[in-house]
Amino acid sequence: MRPVYMISGGVSKFTKARHDKTFQGMVKEAFDYTLKDLDLEFGKAFEIIDGSVASYFSDHFQRQLMSGIMVQDYLGLCPKPSHRVEGGGATGGLCFQEAWKSIASGNMDVCIAYGFETMSHVNTWKGNEFIALASDVSFDYPVGGFYTGYYAMMVIRHMYEFGTTVEQMAKVSVKNHTNAFYNPYAQKKIRPTVEDVRKAPMVAYPLTRLDICVMSDGAAAVMLASEEGVRKIKKATKKKLNLVKVTGIGRGTDAMRMADRPRKNVILLPHESADDYKNLKYPGIHSFRAGRVASKLAYEKAGILNPGKELDFVELHDAYSSSEIQTYEDMGLCKYGEGGKFVEEGYPFMPGIDYGLTLPKQGKIPVNPSGGLLACGHPVGATGLMQAVFALWQLQGTIKKHFGNNTLQLKDPKRGAIHSHAGTGTYVTVSILEKEK
Repeated sequence: MRPVYMISGGVSKFTKARHDKTFQGMVKEAFDYTLKDLDLEFGKAFEIIDGSVASYFSDHFQRQLMSGIMVQDYLGLCPKPSHRVEGGGATGGLCFQEAWKSIASGNMDVCIAYGFETMSHVNTWKGNEFIALASDVSFDYPVGGFYTGYYAMMVIRHMYEFGTTVEQMAKVSVKNHTNAFYNPYAQKKIRPTVEDVRKAPMVAYPLTRLDICVMSDGAAAVMLASEEGVRKIKKATKKKLNLVKVTGIGRGTDAMRMADRPRKNVILLPHESADDYKNLKYPGIHSFRAGRVASKLAYEKAGILNPGKELDFVELHDAYSSSEIQTYEDMGLCKYGEGGKFVEEGYPFMPGIDYGLTLPKQGKIPVNPSGGLLACGHPVGATGLMQAVFALWQLQGTIKKHFGNNTLQLKDPKRGAIHSHAGTGTYVTVSILEKEK
């Protein structure tokens, strides 16, 4: 496999509704930003770009099949090759990895991954119905299956097994909303307290409205390239390239119906032992086996032995405050059962930001510096690519340039991870990104 580099990226503003733009127009905002950040004119870009991958979750929102080719045409990229990917909430992460595969395989030297969703075109209840179609429509869906209900059930089990508390979940919400306050692309601009989170309207116990991400309109795009592609881009622009290498990718899957998931031994990461989990029924409904497999594969490829010590930050799929805690454990940032304590100690918070909380180990491994899905928003097809863009800027050290302030810029980060998640953990992707030395 050939080395793969992230070159540039862009996002549109994530918001409840973009009445001023079609889905094609939103993607063009992100695509144009990607080129502008390279000082690359479209004519030269067209000569360099070999193809693209399109990412959107549901045809229902825009009531249009084959939307990806409409975007391809709107961007002026026809007749270059392209294809659409879909995998629930992991659609953007899968798109990123498909673009990576196009480069790593030698099929392309420069590939654009772009994603979008226009969820405002339907009422919230209808949008939730469309999303619920990503559960088993012959089994779960007819008996009232919807995702907040699933995640509420899962975290109740997590609370029972491990002692996780609603206050710990609320602190995740406080963290991510506070981070997003400094992110101009984020949908929500609030700074809630733990009390605010718990007093918000209850959706499905114990999850309140502030424990749950919102429906969004938005788009994101990233440019990936091989070493030869990097040379081509350097010839086309006078700007010095700030490269980030994709050093590992991993994917995992699990049964759609949680009742079909077997009880086996925990899949161990290099820094763990079987003695750590003697009595744990795994994955239960408290953990995401697909997330553990995706993490393990990505770490192996990137040469990571202890992610809690070797990653400088993580952008992960926090559709719910509870699933962020569960994912700490799946990714090996802490042991299974210790996710709540991980929050209490302050590990996943940003250093230097006042959250109004007592956090003894604040900023040891920041999670969702951008604000995550909870506060940035979740236009599904764009979300995993949004994570990639924010991680790229973090590793390039250019947060101030793109955000207009330096609050969310970590000090000299070397390595980060992005994590994308679908369904109740049916598809999960993890990709490792490293600043080029």
